[in-house]
Amino acid sequence: MKMPVARGTASSAVIDTLSGSGTALPSEPVPDDDEDLHLALFVCYELAYRGWDGVADEWEWDPDLIRFRGALERRFESALHDLAGPPEPVDPGAVADGLAAVVAADDGPSLSGYLRGRATYEQFREFVTHRSVYHLREADPHTWAIPRLSGRPKAALIEIQADEYGNGRTPRMHQELFKQTMRWFELDLTYGANVAMVGGPTLAINNLMSLFGLHRRRRGMLLGHLAAYEMTSSLPNRAYAAGLRRLGGDSAATAFYDEHVEADAVHEQIAAHDMCGSFAAAEPELAGDVLFGARCALALDTIWAGTLLAAWEEGRSALRG
Repeated sequence: MKMPVARGTASSAVIDTLSGSGTALPSEPVPDDDEDLHLALFVCYELAYRGWDGVADEWEWDPDLIRFRGALERRFESALHDLAGPPEPVDPGAVADGLAAVVAADDGPSLSGYLRGRATYEQFREFVTHRSVYHLREADPHTWAIPRLSGRPKAALIEIQADEYGNGRTPRMHQELFKQTMRWFELDLTYGANVAMVGGPTLAINNLMSLFGLHRRRRGMLLGHLAAYEMTSSLPNRAYAAGLRRLGGDSAATAFYDEHVEADAVHEQIAAHDMCGSFAAAEPELAGDVLFGARCALALDTIWAGTLLAAWEEGRSALRG
């Protein structure tokens, strides 16, 4: 992936350092704003995925970079507590119902409704551009949880992830299906090509998965995050597919969304009961983390959807530049 242009003091520090033109990383970075914070974090986290062009793999575990990343993570986590409330003890037996309540309480703007009935070709293309940052590596952040689980929750997570990865068939991988949608919009299919074009809210959504996924102690939050995604996916994806057909999208263009309508209707129950419910029973002290992860996922998605809709209602692009 090509390194993006910095957006402030913190992102400049890490980008310059990884590019070989910077000095020592500050141990306590002070980001200029959320754009700066989340680009800096995204740059750090990508070292644990597919990396950056020309950056040595050894940077992934560099002690100074880990300290730098940790300071940014503490700022991010504090903001999440303000946004979604801190994790609180929860009856392990009530986790599945608690997830349903979190989902039911979500009253964010209906981005899916707008895309289904009102979005122009250009607006839908912008939506796909934003989502490509995650969908081109879809399921990868949640896979970090597999070696950290055992028994029934592990089996349930693997069942979900196997579908995400096409059950071993490359063309059926959700990452590959999304490329078909991107191809219809004539977008660059290169992994990470659109990072420079998206704003802080999009990067924050991706950083949240990495924050949970790269820390074993946050495994419950990661499962709650995945459950929230699976439990709120089927109906919006039906709307996305309908909106894309309205714009002339063919079966290849809508395949990604059509796949999620069916798959996530099944995954919803697996995620809530077999995965999160059994995890809470096995590790009751982390039951509250599951609901916290779900609340964070939906809260950041609400902010992100609001930024896109606000831009379009004002007649401007939802992309940077």
